[in-house]
Amino acid sequence: MQKSVDPAEGITTIKILPGEFYVTKLEERIETVLGSCISACVRDPIAGVGGMNHFMLPVDKNSKSPSALSGANRYGNYAMENLVNALLSAGAKRERLEFKLFGGGRIMSSMTNVGWYNIGFAFDYVYTEGFKVVSQDIGDIYPRKVLYYPLTGRVRVRRLNAMHNESLVDEENRYMTNIESKPVEGDVELF
Repeated sequence: MQKSVDPAEGITTIKILPGEFYVTKLEERIETVLGSCISACVRDPIAGVGGMNHFMLPVDKNSKSPSALSGANRYGNYAMENLVNALLSAGAKRERLEFKLFGGGRIMSSMTNVGWYNIGFAFDYVYTEGFKVVSQDIGDIYPRKVLYYPLTGRVRVRRLNAMHNESLVDEENRYMTNIESKPVEGDVELF
């Protein structure tokens, strides 16, 4: 996670990478770049708290315990629960949470379509848990840069052109190799 100040907007910007999430009550912007990954931008407009996650794989199929926390929230099932739990701890109310979903692009036709599995997982999670999706930009063939302003709920999405695909695919492949070698550990309260 990187924190900086955007000189054009004069706003603190937090850049999150795969496996990370961030929650805030401050006037900040959270941003990330997505290929086949998914980001959920979630907020409680009444409590004035919101956050974003970024996950690469839908679920940890090798977990022997439903309470195991994947390293750095690399799996959607943990990334979503941890984001929701952090929002609730910061004063959000479950029934007021608004979800905006982004990503899941098939940025390289030669790769498996993990983006569609991520999209399916994200919608299944949201609807199973009784939340509502108020906005989305998912699927297709484009990588995306997502800029989220949690206090207002505003999101700016820029679809990136094909020249960014190769470096994004390389980054996703490095991340996949890295997470496959790390054990799943920690704890999370699942609802």
